Amino acid sequence: MTLRKGDFILIDYVARVKETGEVFDTTIEETAKKERLYKEGEIYEPKLVVIGEGWVLKALDESLTTMEIDKKTSVEIPPEKAFGERDPEKVRRVPLRHLAAKGITPNLGMRIEYNGKMATVRTIGAGRVLLDFNPPLAGKTLVYEVTIQKKLKTIKEKISALIHRRIPVVEESKFKFTVREKAVTIEMPEEAFYLEGIQVAKRGIALDMQRFFPKITTVKFVETFKTEPKKETKT
Repeated sequence: MTLRKGDFILIDYVARVKETGEVFDTTIEETAKKERLYKEGEIYEPKLVVIGEGWVLKALDESLTTMEIDKKTSVEIPPEKAFGERDPEKVRRVPLRHLAAKGITPNLGMRIEYNGKMATVRTIGAGRVLLDFNPPLAGKTLVYEVTIQKKLKTIKEKISALIHRRIPVVEESKFKFTVREKAVTIEMPEEAFYLEGIQVAKRGIALDMQRFFPKITTVKFVETFKTEPKKETKT
């Protein structure tokens, strides 16, 4: 099956730093636990990618059309196509007291925010801290082991996946929706009513519909509140 730009696919991957073999990202829960990357509350499942949309690194995105479904493929990405080369000018020494004044107690390898920018603590000593403002993966060659689990074919499959991408904490099957010629009506499950950022997620879903299904001009979200019937009291 040939894949092309604009296809909706679900992928699993394990991403490593080539030089050290260290895993820094994965969609697979078992691997996350084994590599001590697992975060409570994180959702581990195949990731939705629309090829060519830039939802993954560009070099990885471009290689997806050459892959086969259900076949593990390894993609090597050099620094210049990943997070760039390391810039020595982005490494600075700052007085430890400046961090203490901000309530920061630095540890080696810790990621901190300093003057509005994120940095990694490289060394601590003699009242000074060496901060590296390069991205953590700058200068690294990355290796992605990717398996395309599925290609989504129907409009319903694609819409369901787009909703789930924006609201991943609620099971995909709990969203019921109907598709008319120019409108989609989405019934929101109760678990989604009060989620933090739900209005932003709805806006994102509406924009996704507009982008991928230009004929759809209206996206309607329905929230139905059910009340318990009052019990009759016998007199």
